[in-house]
Amino acid sequence: MKTLKNVLQLCVIFVVLQWSSKVEAQSFITDNGSAVFTSTAPLLEFKGTSEHLNGLINFSENLVDFYLDLNTLDTGIDLRNRHMRESYLETAKFPFAEFTGKIESNPDFSRNEPQQIVVIGSFKLHGVQKQITVQGTITPHADGTISINAEWEVLLEDYKIKRPRVVFYELSDTQTITIDTKLNPHSP
Repeated sequence: MKTLKNVLQLCVIFVVLQWSSKVEAQSFITDNGSAVFTSTAPLLEFKGTSEHLNGLINFSENLVDFYLDLNTLDTGIDLRNRHMRESYLETAKFPFAEFTGKIESNPDFSRNEPQQIVVIGSFKLHGVQKQITVQGTITPHADGTISINAEWEVLLEDYKIKRPRVVFYELSDTQTITIDTKLNPHSP
């Protein structure tokens, strides 16, 4: 009877350790995150969206790496999509946008609530790479996943992208990028 009790205790300890390792995983991935750019002009605003954001966050290596195939961006109008890809983003030559960076401070996984996070790194777009700081929110969940939400601005001239014109309006040189995704624990 005592042996059975010891075996049961070991099983309970094993299950608890397995659960806590899922919650405190050091590496997380996604391949279906949301990315949105918002473009404005006087009296006009439109968005380009994609649900194909790929990403990795590895807390043990202090690494963040997200990339997006720019051909998956959709503005809701086929002709505008084609102009955006061919004339401005030039996706035939520069198909991806990528952000790679280092986390300034790790979140507390014991708190299942939103926490601020800062990542400093390199954003590459249109063949140009710039150092940027991205502030966002990370939320650990009891099921072991995490959610990330971040927003930053991009100046088109910094990335050698000519400013699009819509009818008589020139769009703002500043574009707002927003990402929102849920990442799953990953064992490298």
